Amino acid sequence: MGDQILTTTGFTDCGSLPSITIQQLSITYDNDAKTVTFDIEGVSTISENVTASLDVTAYGVNAFTNSFSPCDPKTFVNELCPLPNGPFSARGTQQVPAQYANMIPAIAFSVPDISAKAVMKLDRLSDKSMVACISADVTNGKTMSVPAVSYVAAGIAGVSLVASGMTAVGSAMSGSAAGSGVGVAGLSPSFTDVAGWFQGMAMNGMLSVNYPPVYRSFAKNFAFSVGLIPWNGLLTNIDTFRANTGGNLTEDSVAYLRNLTRALESGSQTSSSDAGVLARLVRRDDVDMSGVTGQVTQTISGIKNFAESLSVPKSDVFMTALLIVAIVIASIVTIILLVKVVLEVWSLYGKFPESLIGFRNHYWRSIARTITSLILLLYGIWVLYCVFQFTLGDSWAAKLLAALSLAIFTGILAFFGFKIWITAHRLKAQHGDASKLYEEKENWLKYSMFYEAYQKSYWWLFIPTIAYTFIKGCIVAAGDGHGMAQTVVSFVVELAMLALLVFTRPFERRSTTMINIFIAVVRVLSVICVFIFVDEFNVEQTTQTVMGAVMIAIQSTLTVALALLVGWNAINATIKMNPHRKRRKDMEKMREETDDLTPLDARNTMLIQSKADLEASMYPPIPNEHEENLPPYSKTGDRYYAPSIPESTYHPALSSGTTPSPMYRDLTGSRQQGESGHDFQRDYFAVGGDNSRPNSRGSTRGHSSDGHGVQPHEFVGSQNYSGYR
Repeated sequence: MGDQILTTTGFTDCGSLPSITIQQLSITYDNDAKTVTFDIEGVSTISENVTASLDVTAYGVNAFTNSFSPCDPKTFVNELCPLPNGPFSARGTQQVPAQYANMIPAIAFSVPDISAKAVMKLDRLSDKSMVACISADVTNGKTMSVPAVSYVAAGIAGVSLVASGMTAVGSAMSGSAAGSGVGVAGLSPSFTDVAGWFQGMAMNGMLSVNYPPVYRSFAKNFAFSVGLIPWNGLLTNIDTFRANTGGNLTEDSVAYLRNLTRALESGSQTSSSDAGVLARLVRRDDVDMSGVTGQVTQTISGIKNFAESLSVPKSDVFMTALLIVAIVIASIVTIILLVKVVLEVWSLYGKFPESLIGFRNHYWRSIARTITSLILLLYGIWVLYCVFQFTLGDSWAAKLLAALSLAIFTGILAFFGFKIWITAHRLKAQHGDASKLYEEKENWLKYSMFYEAYQKSYWWLFIPTIAYTFIKGCIVAAGDGHGMAQTVVSFVVELAMLALLVFTRPFERRSTTMINIFIAVVRVLSVICVFIFVDEFNVEQTTQTVMGAVMIAIQSTLTVALALLVGWNAINATIKMNPHRKRRKDMEKMREETDDLTPLDARNTMLIQSKADLEASMYPPIPNEHEENLPPYSKTGDRYYAPSIPESTYHPALSSGTTPSPMYRDLTGSRQQGESGHDFQRDYFAVGGDNSRPNSRGSTRGHSSDGHGVQPHEFVGSQNYSGYR
């Protein structure tokens, strides 16, 4: 069955004599038939009687070792008996004893990207000295490095960006968010959450530990999230730039790696000088094969191996990311400017909708917010690449660009952090807390991309978050080649971030809190698993492969969960609003309504508390002579009400002469107990007691301290009147 076959891919020379050149090697193991079939081609300048040996190692276990003589009748191989002077081609099949076949782990046939190697040697029959040595990696045909996985992951990130963008468009159309762009955190998981998670998996693959090939291939699927894209045209131009600015392209260029990859795919021989680089491309781990002299050993170096597995030279890493980010920023600016042009033309030749006025007024702020959000998203990766470029040296121009870009990115984030901190402390001094960062529109438009996902009391959490990304980038880049140190420090940092999230639970939405805590937990578990791959612990390769599969399962589960939540958010993006923004909009609406009120407006709750109070004051009951005429104060006796009475209810007696004030009800509270009800109609329309004023009834009731009738504005407040029950 096809699932039970192992075969070699490419090969490297591991110590052949100059007189022998191997051009082709293919070894296949059939587990069902328990046979090994080999095919070797080459050229020899000497004729020798030789013995052949074949060693197969899987997950550190010597699965098969067999030596045979090509001239032995039982194992006769005509082309190697003897080794001819000139071209030769030898094919043969060897039976694998049951005891060796049973030693091959079952996972070798099921787990993708197995860790196995086959070595074929030719020794002189006379003195047993080696004349040829060929090493090849073994595969079962399965791999976790599948382009479809990268496309699906990019699709998930794209859908989350669209969902966040729909929220941003809705905000912009209402004139408030000004196109908050990448940093929108109204729904969770946001684009920032998804992209940050993908970046974390790619950064895991850059650690300098002895990952099994299955996990290395899995991590490669997320290289796009950190800007590593094998774009040959772009990489060629970068190599030209490096060559003109002091870079060394001898074994560090895209053309060099491309030639090695082609040799690997075709199964042809590579020279001994190329073996080290090719070993990084196809193995990236050490396999001990005793008795093989001249063997190329591989020293783990995480970032270099991760980049070269993508056919990106290690010295091109920073420049590749720089140009990719520059292209993204240019695309964003171009799209926003195109929208600006369309809206401006629309406003000139058509009726411009009011819903787009706010967005039209914030073009440049939209660009600034989007670029700042992108910097915030990429800061950890940028620190990693810049520090790595400093450690490599190479082109002086690349180092200069790394220093300038890192200074600019750090300066922008430091500037905003300082401004937010100063603003928050000023607001605390004025209002007692920093809630105005969320409630005042100007502050929200300027700074909300940093703290919009957090509760008001945890606005400052963006500062430790930025520090967290900075430290992670430094760990991977500065610790490159020191797997133990990287793992220990990473564990401490991830555990500290998890503790911070658990104890503060800072996010405004409960769902956002749970998702981010879950992501932090998975990161801590992943780092714990990484300890298995540290060389100092000497864990068996079988155990490492199983643990690699466990890491893939854990991280894939979270990725699928995020994908489902992103899909749900895409549906809800148009109907949900950031909680902080919603509260701020409600407050703005309330203030606008309050600004339209007058002291006599029926909506003014300072004067009229309920509809029943309004109706009672507009249509008072006609008292009888057995009732006391009480003034219009509240049940608690502490506040007057000044209702507005429509002019249509004016008394006919006042229809001539000067129009009375709308406040024609006696509001002075001067009516004494026991006054008869027959004065009610007269008192009802009395405005004041000043006889010099028009329409005055000459009453002494209603006088203020200055001798004039009490005016409506004098009755807003709390007063107690002990003369009434």
